Amino acid sequence: MCGLAGFLDHSGLSTGEARQRVGSMTDTLTHRGPDAGGSWVDGPVALGHRRLSILDLSASGAQPMHSADGRFVIVFNGEIYNHLDLRQELEASGLAPAWRGHSDTETLLAAIGPWGVAEALKRCSGMFAFALWDRREDCLVLARDRIGEKPLYWGWAGDALVFGSELKALRAHPAASAEICRGALAQYLRFGYVPSPRSIYKGIYKLEPGSVLVVDGSAPVSPPATPIRPGERYENISLERYWSLNAEIETGASHRIVDEGAAIDELERLIGEAAERQMISDVPLGAFLSGGVDSSTVVALMQSRSAHPVKTFTIGFDVPDFDESAHAAAVANHLGTDHHELRVSEADAQAVIPNLPFLYDEPFADSSQIPTHFVCRAAREHVTVALSGDAGDELFGGYNRYVWGPGIWERASAVPKPIRTTLARAASSMPIKLWDDVGTAYRRAAGRKGDVLQFGGKAHRVASSLCDAGTIDDFYGNIVSQWMAPLDLVPGLTDEPKGPLGDELPDAGADDPAARMMLQDMRSYLPDDILCKVDRAAMGISLETRVPFLDPNILRFSARLPARMKVRAGSSKWILRQVLYRHVPKDLIERPKAGFAMPMGLWLRGPLREWADSLLAPEKLARDDLLDPGPIRRIWQDHLSGRRDASAKIWVILMLQAWREAWT
Repeated sequence: MCGLAGFLDHSGLSTGEARQRVGSMTDTLTHRGPDAGGSWVDGPVALGHRRLSILDLSASGAQPMHSADGRFVIVFNGEIYNHLDLRQELEASGLAPAWRGHSDTETLLAAIGPWGVAEALKRCSGMFAFALWDRREDCLVLARDRIGEKPLYWGWAGDALVFGSELKALRAHPAASAEICRGALAQYLRFGYVPSPRSIYKGIYKLEPGSVLVVDGSAPVSPPATPIRPGERYENISLERYWSLNAEIETGASHRIVDEGAAIDELERLIGEAAERQMISDVPLGAFLSGGVDSSTVVALMQSRSAHPVKTFTIGFDVPDFDESAHAAAVANHLGTDHHELRVSEADAQAVIPNLPFLYDEPFADSSQIPTHFVCRAAREHVTVALSGDAGDELFGGYNRYVWGPGIWERASAVPKPIRTTLARAASSMPIKLWDDVGTAYRRAAGRKGDVLQFGGKAHRVASSLCDAGTIDDFYGNIVSQWMAPLDLVPGLTDEPKGPLGDELPDAGADDPAARMMLQDMRSYLPDDILCKVDRAAMGISLETRVPFLDPNILRFSARLPARMKVRAGSSKWILRQVLYRHVPKDLIERPKAGFAMPMGLWLRGPLREWADSLLAPEKLARDDLLDPGPIRRIWQDHLSGRRDASAKIWVILMLQAWREAWT
């Protein structure tokens, strides 16, 4: 795992000036690659790299790396798990060079020569982002993996086109602008993260997953009015997809799996093979284990293919309602892993908060970023690589909205909208505690173990999501929104950009409401929240993370599964549970889904109140005419009164304000 940065600048910089600039950009990424660094300058192009050595620890794996024929120079971040298979294919066809080492970067360079960038990437199973300079064609190529495990930003700094693994690298360019993109701000207020292709800065973008950007010759001197989307061209910049989620979904819909027993067998095999491929490393390796379905499945299949106990890591939290460490320990004991637990106090967790703006570079408000940081810290004390269970929810139907959302919408949509709105507002006015009591009573009466925790907050969210929804897609959009009317908070902004969530859905394969929600989450929430959260938390302490569920074979398999094999009879991840129950007793797994929650509502009324009050001062909110303090202050007072838990909305604003104080 590594960090990369660079630029394309035709202003006539001297070689010394270019080296100094790219060196300054790359130095900001030392946490992503503490083992070594390097740079390369040739005329208008400069490439910089920081290395975290995972495969081929020798000098032959150093970057920037040149192809054997000297045509290509690359800086690469990530891992290609099937690179040895690609080497064999190149050798069998007589296309392999004389190998200098055994790194996957060298394999990729060798594959790009005869196959081209797009075809080489279609054959790769891995996570990656890279910048490639083609010396023969005089062009720059930027590319990113299928789902977006590895980050890559690009855009303009003065007349230069700049790129890098994190925004801090682009900010280090002396011509970088810090102008905030108000469209991105509105999206951030809605979702709690900035969705691709925008970043928080005007003129700086995230390269969309599964795409390749090519700059022929000199770069345009100014950015386009709106972000370039795949399939579009701006002057001499083109952006194309080499992999399409829609196409994968449609292909899967035409090859549906019908045999449930065979499907369970096949999924077990695919996850085991993916885990085995991702366990290849020249440095110590382990896995995160929360005791939930996803991480337990990954660890179980890792352990089944390992001759030694797998190192597993979890955190224990001193607030009992938010502590799942006992569940993780029980699963670890059953599987026989070498288990490690880091105990975290409330004071420890709160002490991390001031560092979040520096870790995440742009406003980011998923409060599970805090425990994610600690579990990464626990792992880094023992290993350099950790596998995770991320993406299991999106691929196999794990979120509560997939289970309950379609049924709620079916019933609610039959009620005339004025009546529905009145009822929804009445439900929203009920105190959180009363809703929690209702949920507890229902679970006890029904004898259910796997129902929803924090029922009151979720009831409020569902009720408010129903008010103005006209379709199931509107309902979904409201459910995943923190501020449902972000334009009310941003003075002067009249239009909110859509991004990938506004793209057309596939013609087939997304006709089921739950399937539609999963697809939309894979387009935005997974890459821009979940994967971003884990990448920054891990790379901030030089830990590489790997995600077996995002293996291309598992993505393809998931697309072939009918919705009933994912969500069934009020249960999430049905097929994944069937695989796990072959390795772990059911009673160790079945419990309410909690996730990595934090008691943020209580903290904001207690130990974090002074910090929050300072950031939410009206004059700070209104600085630069960026926010309207009125709606925010009303929600803050409502939260402090205890009438409702508005901590998710408030956390979005607090993370924005903390970021503004740190970076603007």
